[in-house]
Amino acid sequence: LFDNAFSTSPQIIDFSACDIRAVYERDAAISSYLPVILYLKGFLSIQVHRLAHFLWGNQRKDLALFIQSRNSEVFGVDIHPACIIGKGIMFDHATGIVIGETSVIEDNVSILQQVTLGGTGNEQGDRHPKIRSGVMVSAGASVLGNIEIAEGAKIGAGSVVLSNVAAHTTVVGVPARVVGKPTSESPSETMNQNIFDDELSSA
Repeated sequence: LFDNAFSTSPQIIDFSACDIRAVYERDAAISSYLPVILYLKGFLSIQVHRLAHFLWGNQRKDLALFIQSRNSEVFGVDIHPACIIGKGIMFDHATGIVIGETSVIEDNVSILQQVTLGGTGNEQGDRHPKIRSGVMVSAGASVLGNIEIAEGAKIGAGSVVLSNVAAHTTVVGVPARVVGKPTSESPSETMNQNIFDDELSSA
């Protein structure tokens, strides 16, 4: 299956290479590329999703859903095969990440454990979040509904986000509110979890 996916869609290999580099550059516990490929379930679960997404797009939906199920069982990461995921993605620790069907994750995004990108009810159609480039979603955050987390935004740990988040802002809380601006243009790359380092909002 992987051989067919790689030969038909070589972009998968390019995206995977970007994912490897993203983990190597962002995870302080990683000192070489090999452990990323062999041991890190966040990286591995993304690559399994890339196969499932390829199958979904080629109308092999039952097999794609089977692979989604196995991905969830083996790695503890549940990603609907229709979800669109860009390159340079890091799932740090990864346990308990749930990503819904119509979610979009653009390039260079970091997501930590126990994050949910979900809907808010049982409606069909486009109902899940759109995560733009450079965003960091911290541990335990829930981003719910067809909302946009704009470029370079930072979501604090444990937050519940129910509305759009502007570019280059830090939000935290239940429900999430703006508390400042990230110190970096791309929080996903610096992985700074401390919201008190951010430029405080005047609001």
